[in-house]
Amino acid sequence: MDDNDQVIFYPNQGVDPHNRCCGGSMWCIQDICGIICAIFTWLLILYAEFVVTFVTLLPCPYPIFQCVNMVIFQIFAFLAMASHLRTMFTDPGAVPKGNATKEMIQHLGLREGQVIYKCPKCCCIKPSRAHHCSVCQRCIRKMDHHCPWVNNCVGEKNQKFFVLFTLYIAAMSMHALYLCVSQFVWCLHSEWKQCSWYTPPATVVFLIFLGFEALLFAIFTMVMFATQLQAICSDETGIEQLKKEEARWMKKSKWKSLQAVFGRVSITWLSPFSRPAPKIKVDNYLQV
Repeated sequence: MDDNDQVIFYPNQGVDPHNRCCGGSMWCIQDICGIICAIFTWLLILYAEFVVTFVTLLPCPYPIFQCVNMVIFQIFAFLAMASHLRTMFTDPGAVPKGNATKEMIQHLGLREGQVIYKCPKCCCIKPSRAHHCSVCQRCIRKMDHHCPWVNNCVGEKNQKFFVLFTLYIAAMSMHALYLCVSQFVWCLHSEWKQCSWYTPPATVVFLIFLGFEALLFAIFTMVMFATQLQAICSDETGIEQLKKEEARWMKKSKWKSLQAVFGRVSITWLSPFSRPAPKIKVDNYLQV
């Protein structure tokens, strides 16, 4: 069975209430460390917004340069924030907790010699390639890793959003770094008199902190983006690579692996507001 396929195999269970908020309508991990990291990420994005807008672009006397770069930066910032929120509040592929009951196992209608696995921590029937996350306290299908910066696991259902988050943060950071350098050059040529609405010491501090933040996040997110693409193309999650697990599944080609995460080739590959439509098979959901 294709690893992107899903099976709706849990009759009469309704909405799983674990790790959900807003009356069960939204996925949310209540981990204090992850919440702090997520809020810190938002604050860093807001700081970049402030410096780029009020220190580098609005004081700029060149309207075309100002408008073009403002539009580009705001697009990157909006897409990065949207990707972060989609990663954070999307169910990564959690297996329903406590579904390893005698009735459920009988309902599966197992063939002779067929093997199922049960997670002793969350008492669920464990699908192939699922791993238990100690933070989410759930088994996650095709779990790559748990990321505190998005306060969620990266798994089967939200990996696309995480990859887009790293891509847009990297693009946003590189653009902010370019604007920092341009502002420094302009301020040096104009002797700091007309290059900023703030005093020279304040302008220097703003630009140094933004430059450091942009460089650090550009390197970090580009490495994460490359790592994620390598894992997707090799059809092997980060945990599977770390544990050096033997592949018991039929590996897909690089192209099919990309399509399994991003969907059919279209502009929606770059959109955090669309997700690949799952192919549903009432078939073998468990590892044989």
